[in-house]
Parts: sequence; structure tokens; C-alpha cells
Amino acid sequence: NQKAAEITGRSKAEVMGHYLVAEFISPDYRESVEAVLNNALNGIVTANFEFPLYTKQGERVEVLLNATTRRDGNGNVSGVVGVGQD
Repeated sequence: NQKAAEITGRSKAEVMGHYLVAEFISPDYRESVEAVLNNALNGIVTANFEFPLYTKQGERVEVLLNATTRRDGNGNVSGVVGVGQD
């Protein structure tokens, strides 16, 4: 999204349609970030989870993630709302 592009110094085209965890998070944090997102898909909210993103230039940026379950009008899980703050 636009914020991921801004934080990483990449263009919107470079981040849209790409998998955040596999492509923009360092290997040592991938499993824990993946767990936070999977938890949200299972109804478990995570607040203030901190992890680093790396810019296109290789600089480390600390991000605070809040992940919440997104539900449709019938209460069925339809995705995750992830809000990251740098």
C-alpha cells in the first residue's frame, strides 16, 4: 500500500501486489510477523507488535503493527486489517 511504499522508499508499483512478509521483512522476523497475521485471520487481535522493515537503500525502520480480524456483514472472516506505524 501507499504507506509501505513510503516507509521502504519504493514506488507504489514496487510494493502493490507483493507479499509483505516474504519480500520486505528480514528472514529473522518473517515467522513472527506471519504468526501475527495468521492470528488475526483466526480472530486473535495483536496490538503494538514491533518489527523492522528495510528500505530500498538498506536502512532499518522500526514498525509498530496492529493486526485485527476483518469480518463481512455476516461475521465471517474476510481478511486482516493491518495498521503499521513507523
